[in-house]
Amino acid sequence: MTREMRFEIHEKDAGKPVLEFLAARFTYHCAEAWARLIAEGRVRVNGGVPDGRAALRAGDRLCYEAGEIPEPPVETGFTVLAEDALMAAIDKPGNLPCHPGGRYFNHTLWALLKARGGFPDPIFINRLDRETSGVVLVGKTKEAAQNLSKQFASHSVVKRYTVFVEGLFPERADAAGWLMPDSGSAVRKKRRFVPAAPGSACPAGAAWEWAETAFERTGAQDGMSVVTATPRTGRLHQIRATLLGLGYPVVGDKLYGVDENLFIRFCSDALTDSDLSRLRMGRQALHAGSLTFHHPRFGARTEITAPLPADMAALLGAAPAG
Repeated sequence: MTREMRFEIHEKDAGKPVLEFLAARFTYHCAEAWARLIAEGRVRVNGGVPDGRAALRAGDRLCYEAGEIPEPPVETGFTVLAEDALMAAIDKPGNLPCHPGGRYFNHTLWALLKARGGFPDPIFINRLDRETSGVVLVGKTKEAAQNLSKQFASHSVVKRYTVFVEGLFPERADAAGWLMPDSGSAVRKKRRFVPAAPGSACPAGAAWEWAETAFERTGAQDGMSVVTATPRTGRLHQIRATLLGLGYPVVGDKLYGVDENLFIRFCSDALTDSDLSRLRMGRQALHAGSLTFHHPRFGARTEITAPLPADMAALLGAAPAG
C-alpha cells in the first residue's frame, strides 16, 4: 500500500530537526534511511524539500511519500458507530494503532480512515493504546476537533472502560494518587501508581502526574474480576498502572500484568505457550465501552457505546453483545 502521509507539527515537537523527528517517531527507518528519503524528495515540509537539520515549527505541514513498508499485521475491521459532517465515533479493534508511529504507518486507524473515504484529514480526539479496543472520537473539521478536545481537557467527558483483572477486586474502589516513571522496571516507558490523599502536593522536582479513577466490580469468575473503570483524569496508562498499583494486574497485559518480563519476551517474539497461558488472552483486556459528551455543534448530550469485543466475551464464556 503506497500513500502520501501528512502531519501537522504540534507544539511539543517544535524545535526538533526534521531528521531527528522522523527517526524518533517512525523507527521502521533509521536516521540514515530518512536522510536518503529526504534527499530523494520524498519528505516535504510546507510543500518544499527540507534540510534534515532544519528545525520544525508548530503548525508546519510535513508530508511523506510512504512507499511500501513492511509492517506487523493488525486487525483492520473497525466499525463506524456514529457519523455526521463534523465528527465520527469509531469502534477500534484490539490490535490496531490509532496513529502512525514506531513500526506502524499504513497499518493504523488513521491510514485506514483516509483510505475509506470521507476522512481526508482525521483528527483523533482521544487515542487508545494499540491493544485497547473501543470508542475513538474523530473530528472531521478543526472547529469540531477543538470543541471536543476542550471537553476532554475540562474533564466534562464521561469515559467508562471495561477491564478484566486478576483476583477478586473490591466491590468499589476510588483510587487517587500520582503516576510516575517506574524506576524499578526494566521497561523505560512503564509507569507506577503511588496512592496519595486528594489535594496532596506533588513532590518537588518530580515528573509526577495526578490521577483519579473510580472502579466498580461487576462480575467475577475463574480467579478474575470484571471491573468498570471511570477515569476522572486522562493520563498515559492510567487505568493499567493504577490497577497494578492496587494489586490487581490487568488480564492479558504484558506490561502491567502478572509479569513485565512477558513484555520483554513479547518484544523479541519469544513468548512461550506457558506465557500465553498466564496471560489468558493475546492482548490487554481493556475496552473503552462508552463516551458521553456534548455534540460539537448542537450541544446535545451524546452517549456513544461499543459492545464488548468477541475476544473479551469469549474469556467470560459468553457471546458478544450487539
